[in-house]
Amino acid sequence: MQREEKQQDAALEAIIMRVNDLKNSIGSMLVKLEHEYETLNWPTFLDNFALMSGHLTTLSKMLSHDKSPPLRNLTVLPLLLSPDRDEELLRLTEGRVPTFSHDLVPDYLRTKPEPDVERQMIQMEHKAANLAYESAQKQVTAYSKVVSHVWDIVSKAREEWETESGSRSGGAQTSSVSDTHVLVAAVGMGKGLKPMVQQPVSSGPQGMMVAPVGRPGAGGPQQPGSGPMNPNQPGQMGPMGKAPSAIKTNIKAASQIHPYGR
Repeated sequence: MQREEKQQDAALEAIIMRVNDLKNSIGSMLVKLEHEYETLNWPTFLDNFALMSGHLTTLSKMLSHDKSPPLRNLTVLPLLLSPDRDEELLRLTEGRVPTFSHDLVPDYLRTKPEPDVERQMIQMEHKAANLAYESAQKQVTAYSKVVSHVWDIVSKAREEWETESGSRSGGAQTSSVSDTHVLVAAVGMGKGLKPMVQQPVSSGPQGMMVAPVGRPGAGGPQQPGSGPMNPNQPGQMGPMGKAPSAIKTNIKAASQIHPYGR
């Protein structure tokens, strides 16, 4: 009997340790969800969820181990009920349960659902027992169709996500190191750039420059001899035999239309 009590105490201590680990992981997850929801990313959330899942798996293996005592055969009974504040109980429950009174025991030590919940469950079981077989099959078939449709949507979204992730990771290269070096050499040292060729200036007889011709009074092209000659046009002598001015202008003076009006 003493050996069984020692095994039970050791098993309970190990279970309490695992439960505390699970409680701490759940608490850290809740803290991150409440205070770090703006910076929390999906990989961090999955890591915390995997940690909680590992604690639950370890606890389940410990409870189903052969050396673990059958805790279902044990019964928890209150040894002392008091409406007064219990500091030790407050410390053990981390400030959640200040007293262990007659009003709180049915809730904390309950092994069955509450009366209202239990009444609703009995009603649902009675309704399910009186349901006809054909109606039940129809409802099951409709529910299965809905579940299958949702499953197809989720599977399709997962395949698209995996395809997109694979294409991003193995995408084609959009840059070339050799082309980058050639571009830097061309910009910095002018390597590989062709020199600009200047266009030859056409000249008239006796080395005079031929000015563009156009229709009188307009800026368009003009055929030779189709209008009066501008005495101030570059490359020609003025009316007084003076050399033409070196300043070029685009102003259409009145003398272009009536050069000898004055």
